[in-house]
Amino acid sequence: MNEDQSKKALVIDDTAYETRFTTKFLRRKSYAPPNPKHVLAYIPGTIQEIYVTPGQQVKWGDSLLVLEAMKMRNDVTADIDGTIKSVNVSQNEKVMKNQLLIEFE
Repeated sequence: MNEDQSKKALVIDDTAYETRFTTKFLRRKSYAPPNPKHVLAYIPGTIQEIYVTPGQQVKWGDSLLVLEAMKMRNDVTADIDGTIKSVNVSQNEKVMKNQLLIEFE
């Protein structure tokens, strides 16, 4: 084995195991649960229409904006009831995957 793979103790269900973790595994990004108050772009594309403004009340299922990607129009809807804190994109703007589009209060 490589020198960069050092042995580590791992405990699962009260049983200790000895294993080797690679440096790639040790440098991995740790999991963080998604913030329900952030609406992120799930695919790169272009914002075609925006239906909400800051301060507007929305309910679950209301349309927030239209994201066009790969010649398909995707209607992005609200996952929660709440008030729009900010709209971080404008019409005809190109967005990247996981870019923050809308934030709830």
